[in-house]
Amino acid sequence: MISDYKKRLSYLVVAGAAAYYGASKYIQDSKIQLVVGQEDSEEGIEKLLEQCPSLTSNEAKLLPTPYLCNGILQTIYCTKIALTTDKQSDITYDRESMTMSDEGTVSLDWYPERTYMEKAERKGKPIVLVVPGLGGSAYEYHVRCTVKQLADNLNVQTVVCNHRGSGRTPLTSPRLYNAYDTSDLQAIIKYMGSKYPESRLLCVGYSMGANLITRYLGEFGDEAKLHGAVAISCPFDTFVAGKAMNARGYFNDWLFQPNLMATIKRVIRRNLQVVQTSPLNYDIDAIMKAKRMMEVDNLVTARAYGHQDCWDYYKAASSAEFVDGIKRPFLAINAEDDPVTPVDGVPQGRFAKNPMTALALVKHGGHIGFFTGVTPRIWYIDPVVEFFQAVLQ
Repeated sequence: MISDYKKRLSYLVVAGAAAYYGASKYIQDSKIQLVVGQEDSEEGIEKLLEQCPSLTSNEAKLLPTPYLCNGILQTIYCTKIALTTDKQSDITYDRESMTMSDEGTVSLDWYPERTYMEKAERKGKPIVLVVPGLGGSAYEYHVRCTVKQLADNLNVQTVVCNHRGSGRTPLTSPRLYNAYDTSDLQAIIKYMGSKYPESRLLCVGYSMGANLITRYLGEFGDEAKLHGAVAISCPFDTFVAGKAMNARGYFNDWLFQPNLMATIKRVIRRNLQVVQTSPLNYDIDAIMKAKRMMEVDNLVTARAYGHQDCWDYYKAASSAEFVDGIKRPFLAINAEDDPVTPVDGVPQGRFAKNPMTALALVKHGGHIGFFTGVTPRIWYIDPVVEFFQAVLQ
């Protein structure tokens, strides 16, 4: 009897110790690693981060949703709820079409509606431009949540850029978009500055959209027309990201690539007549049979932009080296377990040398996931709101 009691007690002690160790490690892993550029003046980013408790306070952490405890699960969940609507994401956009110099079209989805900017009390209100990733649009859950929180809590005007062919934007030119051509982004920023000259312009981008923002800020340096920016799950080294995206495995073969390819093919089908007008004579049958993004990049993107193949294109598209030239407050948020844009491609050393940049690394967040709480909510929205609030003060 006593021996049974001691045996059960020993099991409980072992189980308790294991649970304590697991919980401790879970909490420890939730700590945020900050890489902050060395200050050489009072204009650096460190002063702004002091106003971002979700990143810098003693309690700052990302405890991932228990059943979304790794990068693949976080990424899958983000994709699964893309079109979900709840209280955090229930908004109605006001769409504006913008014609580019080559007659191509991008859509600008405003929230609240543009007429708000014409009211006297909103004149000069800051504008936050949101740039989605490859195949993404204003309709994605994480975009709508971010937009709603920014507009409601920060009292700013938001506008989402839908790339050519994305978000039900018609293709009116055979020219598509890619991960490094910032010309459309430049045109949108110039348009915002001319139409709303009294409004400060901020920007937040996801994945490929984050890559474009990073390149834009690095390209233009002191001449950049943005007052600050946040990059979520930016690939930085698109060659590393390209290898990860196209690697063989269950996640890519059965989940990520099929979902991405379905989006790309849907755009091609909807705009087939325009795509066929390209002087490059794209092989539509081969495109529609493609199963991986690298095949499409070989067939379309590499040819359209004069690259040898997709790998040559991926090398050219990287934004890592542009971090050095950034002269505006810039915050990047990445996850160490991102299966799409691996942490190996994140230029931590470059962030440490630029006083206008900061990098927040979390252990578990996946690709554009970052879900926390038993009922999942997007963690990074708080840092984005806090950071922009600090920039605008």
